[in-house]
Amino acid sequence: MQKKIGNVRWTICALVFFATTINYLDRAVISLLKSTLSKELSWDDADYANIEIAFKISYAIGLMLAGRIIDKIGTKKGYSWATGLWSVAAIVHAFAKNVLGFAAARAALGFTEAGNFPAAIKSTAEWFPKKERAFATGLFNSGANIGAIVAPLTVPFIAVTFGWQWAFILTGILGFFWLFFWQKYYHSPATHPKITPEELAYINSDIEPLAINEAPKTEKKYTWGMLLGYKQTWAFSIGKLLTDPIWWFYLFWLPDFLESQYGLKGTQIALPVAAVYTLSVIGSVGGGWVPLKLISNNWSVFRARKTSMLIYAFLVLPILFAQYLGSINMWLAVLVIGIAAAAHQAWSANIFTTVSDMFPKHTVGSVTGIGGMFGAIGGILLSLLVQKNLFVYYRSINQIEVAYYIMFAVCALSYLLAWLIMHILVPKVNVIED
Repeated sequence: MQKKIGNVRWTICALVFFATTINYLDRAVISLLKSTLSKELSWDDADYANIEIAFKISYAIGLMLAGRIIDKIGTKKGYSWATGLWSVAAIVHAFAKNVLGFAAARAALGFTEAGNFPAAIKSTAEWFPKKERAFATGLFNSGANIGAIVAPLTVPFIAVTFGWQWAFILTGILGFFWLFFWQKYYHSPATHPKITPEELAYINSDIEPLAINEAPKTEKKYTWGMLLGYKQTWAFSIGKLLTDPIWWFYLFWLPDFLESQYGLKGTQIALPVAAVYTLSVIGSVGGGWVPLKLISNNWSVFRARKTSMLIYAFLVLPILFAQYLGSINMWLAVLVIGIAAAAHQAWSANIFTTVSDMFPKHTVGSVTGIGGMFGAIGGILLSLLVQKNLFVYYRSINQIEVAYYIMFAVCALSYLLAWLIMHILVPKVNVIED
């Protein structure tokens, strides 16, 4: 069927995938250089946590603004500006000389990288009907895992061969290559020169046709205050608040976990880190495929989405045993962490899609930004209240394994709590209409 109606929408999905890959590659570099930078610049865990917090604070602010700006200026311009600016911010890290300099560079990166997901989700809402959105989101969101896989396979080797500064410079340059293809190939569905009438009709198949002589509806203007008045916004935002910090914990602390628990350093961490994120790719794509399959079997979109998310929440639970299994064999710990990371990405593919399921397309960027801001706030709170004090204290008494056990318990329970709150707030489908 897809061959008959055309596949331009999957080209757009591929562009968004590569943008997300670069976004996470740039974000992951510092975690892989933590040990090197700690030695060269005399950092401790508190300094690293402060640098991470600077990123998250600016990311939270950026998300709130980025979604609104992208809704206003459009997907193509918004994505272009975001990618160009975060690429510059990534390169600037190479010129930082101390904790303050890195904190400033991370803040700039966080603020500009915030544009990726509002633009990506808006692109998906524009280019895909509801039944395909979770699958398309899972595909582009797997770019986060590919970026996290490419990072440990390249960054340590670049740092050893050319110096740590070049790890930031070379990864930052990639965004400018992507910009060329985005400018050339992205258009809205209605104006794309290569789209067929059949594919355009398929993309718009969720939109009710106008009656004869009925005038097109005027898009209702939504302020932040109006959007925050909906339970749907709070369901999405609280879901992000409780689960986004878990992914950031994996991203920023997995290399440290492998070094602290198993003595892996430098290029030695490449294979286990890559293994975790390879499993995450499977979770991201599979997480979007499951609700698509359920919908194809005549499940409602809402029921398929909610059931899938509950399954993924349960799949995180084995991470409770990561420390015990790791005492038997390191690769058992890598396996359960990888399954948990895969479940997060499956969850993420679906929670993002709930926005376009419940809100008009022209508000998707704004709502995604609001929820993303709450996710970043959750990451800040986790860093301030748990990681910063927890890791500093237990490392000081040579019991760092206890800190990781506590964190894995937090990881295990966050998704079930998030699902329950989302269900209470939005127990049945409730679409907001203009």
